Amino acid sequence: MSIFDNMGRIIEQTRTGTASEADVHEAYDQAAASVPQNTLADAVSHAFRAEHTGPFPNMIAKLFAQSNPQQRAGLLDTLLGHVSPAQRTAVLGAIPAANATQVTPEQALQVQPQQVERLAEHARQQDPSVVEQASRFYAQHPQLVKTLGVAALGLVLSRLGSARR
Repeated sequence: MSIFDNMGRIIEQTRTGTASEADVHEAYDQAAASVPQNTLADAVSHAFRAEHTGPFPNMIAKLFAQSNPQQRAGLLDTLLGHVSPAQRTAVLGAIPAANATQVTPEQALQVQPQQVERLAEHARQQDPSVVEQASRFYAQHPQLVKTLGVAALGLVLSRLGSARR
């Protein structure tokens, strides 16, 4: 059975609620390792935009909470590039990251997931393409995507499966 045959089986089991978390994670690991990064980014973007996976800002905050300091800094750089200085200050206050041209890992550790959620909402309102940029960022860190849960991974797998057709 090929990776994509197994993925089809897991996608169907995810739809019916019979897939185990371990099976979904294994199928995702195999698929993420076998597709180009831009294809994975498209699939992650699909999950970010789906209605039943939760709002984009919530998902970003969840990923941020699971990220290491370097990954946190990278995500903040992505989000902060899409909000005004006033929004930065309103959300981050006097935290040095609010005025940084490039956030350091140390600065990123001062930012709370709830603040990232608000930044993501402001960024999405200012420029909806931030969803794709965040997706490209997390496609570089596919292990973090697994923290979004089985429903989101099922959507990622479904999108990857349809990209192969």
